[in-house]
Amino acid sequence: MKIMDYGLKAIDFQNPPQAPSVHPSRRGFVVTSLASGFALASSPVLAQAIVTDSKGLVAGEVSVPVADGKIPAYRAMPAGPGKFPVMLVVQEIFGVHEHIKDMCRRYAKQGYYAIAPEMFARQGDVSKMTDIPTILSQVVSKVPDAQVCADLDATLAFARASGKADATRTGLVGYCWGGRTAWVYARHNSKLNAAVAYYGLLESLKAPELRPEDPIDFADQIKVPVLGLYSGIDAFVKQETIAKMRGLINKGGSGSEIVVFPNVDHGFNADYRPSYDKSAATYAQKLANDWFKKHKV
Repeated sequence: MKIMDYGLKAIDFQNPPQAPSVHPSRRGFVVTSLASGFALASSPVLAQAIVTDSKGLVAGEVSVPVADGKIPAYRAMPAGPGKFPVMLVVQEIFGVHEHIKDMCRRYAKQGYYAIAPEMFARQGDVSKMTDIPTILSQVVSKVPDAQVCADLDATLAFARASGKADATRTGLVGYCWGGRTAWVYARHNSKLNAAVAYYGLLESLKAPELRPEDPIDFADQIKVPVLGLYSGIDAFVKQETIAKMRGLINKGGSGSEIVVFPNVDHGFNADYRPSYDKSAATYAQKLANDWFKKHKV
């Protein structure tokens, strides 16, 4: 697969294209600190990529204690006094690279304690992988939902313990892989105030033990209000699947909604990629902001 084809054609996530095996250099956590810049597999990075400054913010890498050690994360929050509502920011398949760090800074500029934990810390360092098949087969396919939820729980506990976060007002925003995670975590943590899922897969990632259910399987069980922001011509998520998901979340009574942006593709918020659509991304961000405000985040 050509690097920039990701998001432009369907991938069988159950049987991703095979790539040469990648062997970690040490046991335990593969990623102990975040890489700078963009993930290699996301290149070439386009000149349109947005860079948000850190003026007025406290921004940088932190270390989050989890059950079996520590994982790196990027945190950004206002520099002034006070306790700030928490925004959990969940990565794409490229890990916590520059785009996700920038999303943290954008939310911090709005007054949030924004934090993005590296969700693939145990499975592999995707920042150094140069092709999508390697990332999918060697890392993404091996990440358990239970691990993801536990690490997000730990990240929320870390924010609460900092004394700078009001964890009674917590939102989550996820992109691509993180968009699916938004649905998964909303089911896991009923105390989450609200979530926003950008073009997250609703089916096709189910795997025994690792990912026992897809969002389409438990949609009617979700009690947290989730706003799904989807693409009208996304090869990953069929329109009939979205229609089915809408019906199920309506049955659940969570107040969740799905908005579909016609004529834009998967990854329309990724300003460093050809799939970026400025108009859709701008409007989607407004919808996300309004959603979080509506639900007291």
